[in-house]
Amino acid sequence: MSNKIDAFATPPQPYWMASTGSTDYPALEEDIKVDVAIVGGGLVGITAAYLLKGENLDVAVIEADRIGQGTTGHTTAKITSQHSLIYDKLIKHLGRERARQYAEANEYAIFFIEKLVKQKKIDCDFSHQAAYVYTQQDQYVKQIEDEAKAAASLGIRAHYLEQIPLPFDVKAAVRFDNQAQFHPRKYLLALTEDITGRGGRIFEQTRAVDFREGDPFTIITEGGHKVRAERVIMASHFPAYGGSGYYFARMYPERSYAIAITAEEKFSGGMYITAESPGRSLRSTPYQGSELIIISGEHHKTGQGPPTESHYLNLARFAEQTFTVTGMPFRWSTQDYTTLDEVPYVGRLTSKSPNVYVATGFRKWGMTNGTAAAILLRDLIVKGKSPWEEVYNPARFEADPMVKKFITANLDVVKQMAAGKLKKAPAAAEPAPGEAAVVSGKEGKVGLYKDKEGRLHAVDLTCPHMGCELAWNGAELSWDCPCHGSRFTYEGDIIEGPALKPLRAGGDKFNP
Repeated sequence: MSNKIDAFATPPQPYWMASTGSTDYPALEEDIKVDVAIVGGGLVGITAAYLLKGENLDVAVIEADRIGQGTTGHTTAKITSQHSLIYDKLIKHLGRERARQYAEANEYAIFFIEKLVKQKKIDCDFSHQAAYVYTQQDQYVKQIEDEAKAAASLGIRAHYLEQIPLPFDVKAAVRFDNQAQFHPRKYLLALTEDITGRGGRIFEQTRAVDFREGDPFTIITEGGHKVRAERVIMASHFPAYGGSGYYFARMYPERSYAIAITAEEKFSGGMYITAESPGRSLRSTPYQGSELIIISGEHHKTGQGPPTESHYLNLARFAEQTFTVTGMPFRWSTQDYTTLDEVPYVGRLTSKSPNVYVATGFRKWGMTNGTAAAILLRDLIVKGKSPWEEVYNPARFEADPMVKKFITANLDVVKQMAAGKLKKAPAAAEPAPGEAAVVSGKEGKVGLYKDKEGRLHAVDLTCPHMGCELAWNGAELSWDCPCHGSRFTYEGDIIEGPALKPLRAGGDKFNP
């Protein structure tokens, strides 16, 4: 492999975050009461806040970290209604009417984003692009043919092809016209300025840790402050509060990876994704007077599979086989949750919590689905109904295909939980600098990481969410849960939920 891309000398960093400034909204330091509280400062939360401020509601967003640095800051940022091969399945499993709602919601999201970019003159590298799903395997040709017909029957400008503009042959492809791409963080930061400029409040470094239903609903932060609200939106990727909805049992987490390369060739334009696995997704973005080519894929269940560094290497090899690579300035990974029928859960949290709303399970397609979710939630809060609420309804349950997926996903959780408890850890031994180890402690397994300066960090490896044993993620230097996707720094701090508590320190349980 070329030394242009095999060094991985710097830690992973998304281009979207490296090319935008940091935010510095204050942490919540007092009790407040608002019309709508939004937990989560990503695309869904910020878009919902923008829309609800437009309805003259008093809105507050609370974000555990910084705005737009979660999933939104780690996306490939395709604004498309093409979500791999989904429309033929939706028609078969959910019916034509709900498939139409899904298509309409995502096509409208493209229009909404473009309209907002133009109205507010947001400099976010927005451009129209065609979107392609392609295959190099015979077994997917019929599926792509069926997808092109299904999408076209729902009003999408979809076309079946046997060639695409990329520099290799394909067996078949489907192209959606009038799709788009952008720089997600530039877009999001422009919306946050509009929200605060109209009196909306944004609080960063404010983690929600407890929730009390009632009228009003009360959110308690890590600092002990209370947010009381008539309406609450859970827009925190995985719901920070799930009520009795059992969302952890109705979704599964996956990680995927991206590299951004420079190349001698000019990218052909368009956005691409494979029908087969391991997935390969491609698009370009403006960069320093030229362009970056973003290549992503390599999805796997969180906390499972081979060493995570191997996924970056696989993408780098694909890049070198496809382009004349001159550099790889950025790489990053992300995590997404997939629902039982691959359609997000957006709407009322449960029938018992009519004033609490949720948006989750975007399956890597959060730019349009997330925008549609914010519009849907605005309509439910303001009007009491939405033309898309049926397809996204979190309470839906279709025997086909949800029962099979429910059983498969939860059997995997049981398997991972049992394997983690039964597998013995070796006797205590310190890892080398820059490496991690799982060792036996006084009361169970301890995760050790020795940083480059030689400092040892020890944490209890039992996930505080439901007791699964964590696995080391060497690419991101984190401890990841193979059951429900909680992730923690090597010092034990939460990176993402569903866990609401950090890992316990493991120093008192470790005898070096």
